[in-house]
Amino acid sequence: MRNITGCPVKMQRMLSELMFLLGVIGLSYGAIQRPDYDDTPNPEFLNPSWMATIPDDQPLSEVTMPGTHNTMALYGGVYAECQTWSLASQLQAGVRFLDVRLRHVKGNLTIHHGVSYQRAHFGHVLEGVTDFLREYPSEAVLMRVKEEFSETYDIYGAVVDYINRYAHWDLLWHSRLVPTMGEARGKLIILQDFSGPDLGMRYGSMDIADNWRVPTLLHVEEKWQSVYEHLEAAPTGNKAQIFLTYSSGAGVFAYPRAVAQRINAQLYDYLRAKTDLNQRLGIICMDFPAAPIIQMIIDFQLKVDVKRRQAFNPIPSKASLKYTISSLREKMNKHFNLSV
Repeated sequence: MRNITGCPVKMQRMLSELMFLLGVIGLSYGAIQRPDYDDTPNPEFLNPSWMATIPDDQPLSEVTMPGTHNTMALYGGVYAECQTWSLASQLQAGVRFLDVRLRHVKGNLTIHHGVSYQRAHFGHVLEGVTDFLREYPSEAVLMRVKEEFSETYDIYGAVVDYINRYAHWDLLWHSRLVPTMGEARGKLIILQDFSGPDLGMRYGSMDIADNWRVPTLLHVEEKWQSVYEHLEAAPTGNKAQIFLTYSSGAGVFAYPRAVAQRINAQLYDYLRAKTDLNQRLGIICMDFPAAPIIQMIIDFQLKVDVKRRQAFNPIPSKASLKYTISSLREKMNKHFNLSV
């Protein structure tokens, strides 16, 4: 009887030791910088103006771009942290899709990942995006905005207030329609994941794969299969619809870093095997991406017949002209500085 009754006690002790070990492993790690995964403070290299080479008449739904899941989740321990780079560093590295979660309390919009406050508010995000687009008018930024860790279901008014206070109304793309690259330059495209009148595009209008639940590391392969299947569907999917694939995931026994270290490696190998193919993959949204995998995603741009584009010869957009003027001014300044 002693052996039988003692067994549950022994199992509980073993489980406690396992939980302690998992906690130690999760909390005692060194920063890693690989081609696919990076949890160091800064990107290995930057690519702030890669959209400049995309033709003005190309729909944004045909652009392949890197994104970050829970973009501002830099604090709160191993179960809350999904990134280590600041917003400015992410944008400079080439990230163009942001995933922003807002807690709404009496008109205030603070950044949260679950219970974890991220030491920032929505105004900081808007200011960061505004500054970036002012410096790089060739670019466009897509931003999913949703409520988190509050259940007011009424953040529209506060979001509008923050936009007026920390950015400006003309910064936004004011349509549910997918813009062309020329129309999107210099714009913040809100992907609205909350109720209220339109502020931009609706988040739900995209083709999305976000199977984020990964209970344990034994379930990572299931997660990768969902990522793989959606990426395989993107090239032949509706070209008028933006495809969004989340490679991120987490669970009680699989915190974001551990999942990203495994999924990002598989994603990198998958992309490397397809580098010679002319395919649209859409937005690939990651935890702890590295500069090389970001660059690899950027390089997946559809190559369209140049003659067809020349024959089309669209009228340049205001943002495109602004970018051209800015580029010429920069080149002239460099020329005169070198001459002097």
